[in-house]
Amino acid sequence: MSEETKLLIETEEKSHSSSGNSDDYAYEISAQELKSWKTNYGALEGTKDLLPVKKQITFTWCDINAYGQEPPDPNQNKILSFFKRGKGATKHILKNVNGIAYPGELLVLMGSSGAGKTTLMNCMTFRNLRSLEISGLVCINDQPVTQTQLAAQSAYVQQDDLFIGCLTVREHLIFQALVRMGAHLTYEERLQRVEEVMGELSLKKCETVLIGEPGVIKGISGGERKRLALASELLTNPSLLFCDEPTSGLDSFMSLNVVQILKTMAQTGRTVICTLHQPSSELFQIFDKIGLMAEGRTAFLGTLQEADSFFTKLQAPCPVNFNPADYYIQILSIIPGREDSCKQAVKCICDAFETSSVGIRIKKIAAATKESAADQDLWSNRQRLLSPYKVSWWAQFKAVSWRCWLSIKRNPRVTKVKLYQVFFVSILFSLLFGHQICDQRGVQNINGALFIFLMNATFWNLMGVILSFCGELPLFLREHKNGMYRTDVYFLAKITSDIPVYSLINAMGTTICYFAIGLNLEVTRWLMCVLICVLVTFTVMGAGYVISTVSTSIQMAQTLVTAVVTPFMIFGGMFLSINSVPVYLQWLADLSWFKYGNQALLVNQWSNIHEIICDDDSFCPQNGLVVLASQGISVDDLWPSLIALVILIVVFRIISFLALLHKAYYFE
Repeated sequence: MSEETKLLIETEEKSHSSSGNSDDYAYEISAQELKSWKTNYGALEGTKDLLPVKKQITFTWCDINAYGQEPPDPNQNKILSFFKRGKGATKHILKNVNGIAYPGELLVLMGSSGAGKTTLMNCMTFRNLRSLEISGLVCINDQPVTQTQLAAQSAYVQQDDLFIGCLTVREHLIFQALVRMGAHLTYEERLQRVEEVMGELSLKKCETVLIGEPGVIKGISGGERKRLALASELLTNPSLLFCDEPTSGLDSFMSLNVVQILKTMAQTGRTVICTLHQPSSELFQIFDKIGLMAEGRTAFLGTLQEADSFFTKLQAPCPVNFNPADYYIQILSIIPGREDSCKQAVKCICDAFETSSVGIRIKKIAAATKESAADQDLWSNRQRLLSPYKVSWWAQFKAVSWRCWLSIKRNPRVTKVKLYQVFFVSILFSLLFGHQICDQRGVQNINGALFIFLMNATFWNLMGVILSFCGELPLFLREHKNGMYRTDVYFLAKITSDIPVYSLINAMGTTICYFAIGLNLEVTRWLMCVLICVLVTFTVMGAGYVISTVSTSIQMAQTLVTAVVTPFMIFGGMFLSINSVPVYLQWLADLSWFKYGNQALLVNQWSNIHEIICDDDSFCPQNGLVVLASQGISVDDLWPSLIALVILIVVFRIISFLALLHKAYYFE
């Protein structure tokens, strides 16, 4: 029986004995306390929440060796280092690392910076190994496992919490349940599991609160974000849980809360392995076992009592009233200026552990596991997806589309800001271009206004697509890597969910400006103008998808916008006559949506204008056909321009999908 359970029983007995005639009231208070404790810290020992024995996992890693390239010398000439790429010295990062984690235990890996704990965690989970050469075995219940086999029975909570900030806590977990839980489960069963997990991790009180984005949307706290990340992984009820720095960025109270949750998970029969950076003494006492890494070797792996006994035998006991975690990390650190002596001390400690009773026992278990395992290359399959898809293509598409639509609908940068832009530009257009007369001056103003239509359609939508699409790419890459949904599912869901909002906003803005300016008042001409602007919008969105998928960050994408838009705008026909484009630059004009949009808008506006009011006959166009001829445009250019826009819409999306597919395949 745990200390917390004993404390609750003692409190309840004390309440009964001192209550007098208020026994019923005392019992009610005690029950509330018990319920509160179970809500905050999970199920008590011995309850039905224990994991079945057949599902419990003993996780072993045997003789793990990792080799990587030495980092380049910062003092070396950059030109020489470029020609010497791939010929650098090999660094032995992990050196015959063995270990074992049992069900019902919380094992915490610790070590100073560069000790190898992150690389070991990556090796155990088959992640971020592209630049490394790995050897050894990773085993579950004495059987070697591959990347896919491990992912089917485990979950991995990464250090960085990536969410769609416009979703509520409950909506996020529903989406996770739709794509991560088995296809045989009904929607009601998935919702029931969501409710159970929210109850276990104390997320019920914030289930309707937006997750939020720092500096953009106010949302849940840092501790709740960590618990939400844990809840996302617990939906599938994994037997093995990996956590990378679960307390990163949290205060001491929230850190204690998160680690206590991990402890409770371990008490239900799960195997929990995590890395922590300098935990407090209060957190340290919660751990079942610790693993100390130093210089790529195992300096210790065992219980807290075994650690104290081991370092005491080495005549290096932890001082009284000193945080053991800080002390162990300190004596295993490489201090600048004392590298040789520190490395020698670390070598002695690692050698002493290998010859200790605990080290010998772990080495024997690892050796026996390796002998019983058939020879196979576990690391050759690491480029594959971490886990198979749990649901069908259509189920993935519906879930991702639902999430994308919620994100767009609630994203102020896509809805409110764009509506404000349309309102402001409409007022400005009404003041500057309102009620144009079909005369010599009006021709110039109308042509300029039509080109501004194209510029608005470009800049309104290009930056919006880049901010939304590029901002979600890290989350997509992580979820795709975890086998939640396919690349084509995400891409199709994203581009289809963008269509309604972008179409409606741009059609509304075009309509307001169209009638405010007083353009061609035939209904068919107005509808054609709206169609042209919507097609230009879709083309611009396609260009935004391309820029987003080839860029490595939002900053890079924003920089590329100017480089892409400027030449296309120059070849649009307003600043440079289409007929005067040099032959060797014709391909740029052929890719310019400004060119095709401008041609279509001008033909739509002027092809049926038979008379223009002129003050000066020598320079004034007599009718709309003369206006078109002066721009180098023919009446027959309308439909070819529309077809060219449709082709650009398709081509840009194909290019962006291939770029996204390439990025998803090579992402680690």
